[in-house]
Amino acid sequence: MRTFSRSLPMALLRSREAVMRHFRPLLRAHGLSEQQWRILRALTEIEAVEVTELAERAFLLGPSLSRMLRDLEGRKLIARKLAKDDQRRSRVSITPKGLKLIEIVAPFSEQIYADIARHFGQAKLAALQEMLGALETHLVEMPMRHAADVVDSEPEFRSTAPSKRRPATRPDAQGGR
Repeated sequence: MRTFSRSLPMALLRSREAVMRHFRPLLRAHGLSEQQWRILRALTEIEAVEVTELAERAFLLGPSLSRMLRDLEGRKLIARKLAKDDQRRSRVSITPKGLKLIEIVAPFSEQIYADIARHFGQAKLAALQEMLGALETHLVEMPMRHAADVVDSEPEFRSTAPSKRRPATRPDAQGGR
């Protein structure tokens, strides 16, 4: 097994943390969390979006997104309207006040990007972004293997939490079916 520090998930987390260390003070100075900024940024690229699609675009879980949307709506940075075709769903859009905040923060954000590019190298940064995009594309297309499907864990290492995955039926299980 590879060392912990060389695992891809840890390398990506450490890199993300190194990048975000430079952006967090800027966001905090404007009363925003990273997740709220992602929501606002996602909304600048579309007119309005359903909450479930916004969760996917901003990589947020539904319950977390709901709390953040309440806060952003209370600050009048976003607006929610019920979907015309289904009153159970709502559509979210950025408000003029939200766009104004983006305009204020964007130049500082771009300066941080420029500093990163200058320090790391513009060509290397562009290549990194290309490689990360390619990695994402390939991994989305790659079939997922679940160890639980092929390995019977020792009972002492199994979780006591109820499984959310449906157990596979084996031919030798339950009376030789």
